[in-house]
Amino acid sequence: MARCFPFSSFVGQLAPAVSPKPSPALTVKEEVPGPSGTWIPPRSPPRSKGQKRKRSDGTPTETQDTWTVKGMSGLKMKLKRRRVSTVRPEDHKAFNRLLEDPVVQNFLAWDKKYRVSDKYLLAMIIAYFGRAGRPSWQYQRLHFFLALYLANDMEEDRQGPKHSMFAFLFGQDRTQRVKFQWLRAQLFRAIGWKAWVTPEECEEIQAYQPEHWVWKRDRALLQ
Repeated sequence: MARCFPFSSFVGQLAPAVSPKPSPALTVKEEVPGPSGTWIPPRSPPRSKGQKRKRSDGTPTETQDTWTVKGMSGLKMKLKRRRVSTVRPEDHKAFNRLLEDPVVQNFLAWDKKYRVSDKYLLAMIIAYFGRAGRPSWQYQRLHFFLALYLANDMEEDRQGPKHSMFAFLFGQDRTQRVKFQWLRAQLFRAIGWKAWVTPEECEEIQAYQPEHWVWKRDRALLQ
């Protein structure tokens, strides 16, 4: 079982002091042997035991069952592993509650081009909440940003937009940035070092509340 990330003692220290209006200067199948499917070959009309088939010249000949299976050599079956999602309804509840936080709302409004908070990166936050397995009431504002930063670590190649999150949250206070990075490592450990989230899982998470406004943050629609 993944270890819990000890955030409670740092949440108060790292609570970002954010002005209501951010500064405009910021820019920011495994294969195993087996049949691939059940296939029933055509069957010949039933014959009584010992019945013989005649050649074209009328002479009888011994019959042979054409469909007798001698072995399974060469046959393969592709088994599709069923993924069991760790996301719980309470993880969606925690995510929705944090979206009502004024700092989170200001941050999402600030990221107008969805460079660090498009719908897939936000869905990964819920996936991480599920993998950490904590009660929904324990997740606070800081956890939202830690999970979002880790999602950007996994998915985004550009460092600039991701680091701009620090400017929004902490300004020029580099001490807070060091603590934030330490807590991000604790989150990584808490989810069992499993930070990769497939597109299918993201879409499954979004399908839980398909009309949610946050899923309209599609970066592809801005291009």
